[in-house]
Amino acid sequence: MMERQVIHAGNIADEKGGLLEFDSQFLLKSEADFLLEFLRANVPWEQKFYTDRRTGKQIAQPRLTAWYADNSKMAYSYSGVTQVVQHWLPELLELKKKIEVVSRADYNSVLLNFYRDGKDSVWWHADDEKELGENPNIASISLGATRDFGIAEYQNDLGKELYFDLNHGSLLIMSGTTQKYWRHSIPKMPEVKEGRINLTFRKFFA
Repeated sequence: MMERQVIHAGNIADEKGGLLEFDSQFLLKSEADFLLEFLRANVPWEQKFYTDRRTGKQIAQPRLTAWYADNSKMAYSYSGVTQVVQHWLPELLELKKKIEVVSRADYNSVLLNFYRDGKDSVWWHADDEKELGENPNIASISLGATRDFGIAEYQNDLGKELYFDLNHGSLLIMSGTTQKYWRHSIPKMPEVKEGRINLTFRKFFA
């Protein structure tokens, strides 16, 4: 059985240049509460589908998504789906500026995922598309239900797994070589009945 370690706060750096910085109280509760309800109501959430390689059938992604970026040429394709660019909401731009201060990075886009309950999830993957550059800095805000965020070293297979408790208003920044040597996931948690919205800010090279 793989080793499982739960991280509630603090930073992790590895010898290969990967860095994860976790602030469990980045947003005030009032800020997080407002953003959760605002985004739930005002984002044009989409149900995306991907093609199963074995059967050829169209399968619904177990979450809803939306993509905001600086211009309409920045369509984002990954895992067999393409995200159409939405125009920035002022509230998202304000949050972006707040994160840029602490992340030491500039962002021009954000991917939003709406996990409707604990049955929604995302499988092990890396955000390593060529449009994100060599060593992307990705800042992740969590709103709503607390969910596990798994991250595992990857060579030919997954290695030691670490888990962060991504709570309401928390910020997780992945930078350096994290996307090269690690994979991450949001596993299913059937006991969770509430929804969670996740925002991952990125620098996208169109």
